Amino acid sequence: MSLERARRHRFRSALALFLLAPLIGEFLLGNQPVTALPSVFLLAPLYGGGALLVREAARRAGRGWPTMILLGAAYALIEEGPVDQMLWNPHYGGFDMGAAYAGARVPLLDTGVQLLQDVLTMHTVWSICVPVALVEAFARDGDRTRPWLGAPGLSVTALVFAGGSGFLALAQVESEDFVATPAQFAGAGLVIAVLVTAAFLCRAPGARAAGRRVPGPWAVGALSFAATSGYWGREYLPDGVPAAVPVIGWAVLLAAVLVPCIWWVRGEGWSGAHRLALAGGALLTYAWVGLEQGRYLDVSRATGLIGSTVFAAGALALLVAAASSGARRGPGSPPPLV
Repeated sequence: MSLERARRHRFRSALALFLLAPLIGEFLLGNQPVTALPSVFLLAPLYGGGALLVREAARRAGRGWPTMILLGAAYALIEEGPVDQMLWNPHYGGFDMGAAYAGARVPLLDTGVQLLQDVLTMHTVWSICVPVALVEAFARDGDRTRPWLGAPGLSVTALVFAGGSGFLALAQVESEDFVATPAQFAGAGLVIAVLVTAAFLCRAPGARAAGRRVPGPWAVGALSFAATSGYWGREYLPDGVPAAVPVIGWAVLLAAVLVPCIWWVRGEGWSGAHRLALAGGALLTYAWVGLEQGRYLDVSRATGLIGSTVFAAGALALLVAAASSGARRGPGSPPPLV
């Protein structure tokens, strides 16, 4: 591939991630109806800019998925903390958040444990990691682990992210008529700083462990789908279930995915197909969740369901295309661990 073609391909990858992150984070989930599709350009500076900054920061530092996961968690706290303040607003979006998230609280952040779990899960997994993994699945000629942006592009992305975040933060203050306390902002800032620092202290896994068996991509994808669907299953728990049950269940599901993946990633058979399977399982979970939530959007029921079906079909088509792209490249030489 010529140098100019490689640059164009990396730019297209960056642009794809910039637009895909809000489409997954808001529209596939069913938070926004298809009639609001033009608003993707208002959401992209926050969602897409954040996902692109996370990916570029990790790849420029020579880091991989452990770093991106921790940076994704920092992004989650930025979005739902300083930007829209959902972590602290007891009436966010007109809902009684205090009643919905009653139970134990996290002292430093001054927010509910279950709310914090939701924020970290949705944004780390679906706003950051899933879009990055999907777009990287189309990368070629070593571009998967290379930066896609030069210094000017990275600077512009940072400015767009900061500007978009500031705009949305001001809009939220205006619409919600709520501002958190200085102590709440300071607590969130401290945790975000700790997460960012920890992210860059992470190193890539060691050498591949000879003889370590890795299940096939279908099994890994099934685990991802089951765990992420189980997470959303908490929405269907009957009234009266103790608040500790979903909190503990979240921890169990997290361990059920992280522990085997940490073991498998150093196996000789771990490949891009396995990474895509993890992302694909989570993507399909958002597809069925979006179909469920499409009925409750502020549009007609038919419009909501049609829109959710379109987004779900688009997600499935994207996943198939990503898998086909990897299959066309073939196994080749052993890919980097991260």
